[in-house]
Order: sequence, then structure tokens, then C-alpha cells
Amino acid sequence: MSRSRKPVNPQAQKALDQLKVETAAELGLQNYQNTYKGALTSADNGRVGGHMVRKMIESQENKLGGSAGSFGQSGQQGKTTQTLTSKNNIGS
Repeated sequence: MSRSRKPVNPQAQKALDQLKVETAAELGLQNYQNTYKGALTSADNGRVGGHMVRKMIESQENKLGGSAGSFGQSGQQGKTTQTLTSKNNIGS
């Protein structure tokens, strides 16, 4: 079965785009909406997606009455401001 890039609920696309921009800003990626994603590292793009998923899971847990963070969150949300490649830059 092939993966589809279409959201299950097409009306949710605008909200997902807004969540992506907000998450990128929290991670220190400014002007993410207008940035060519190919110019960013895969670590940065993956970090945005990973944090989006974490936020969506937290939101659902809260709606269901569960406590977010009960699965051992490390508490590092929003603290990453460098890319992995910039932290491990061999040339500097």
C-alpha cells in the first residue's frame, strides 16, 4: 500500500501548516514558512516533524484525560536551537 501525502481530513491542512510554523519558531527556525526546506538540514526538518507529533500526542492525551509526559518525556521541548551538524562541525 502506498503512502499518501493527503491528510485524512483535508480541512485540517491549514491547522497542520500553522502547527508546523509554530513548532519551527519554538525550535529557533525563523521564517520557516517561506524557507526552502531543501536548504535546511534533514535533522532540522525531522526535528520539526517530531515535535509536531509530540504536540499532537500530548493534545490527544489531554483530551482523553491522560497526563502528557507519562511516557517518560525528557522535558527538552523548545530548547534545541542548533542543528546537530552545527554542534558537531568538524571544520571548526
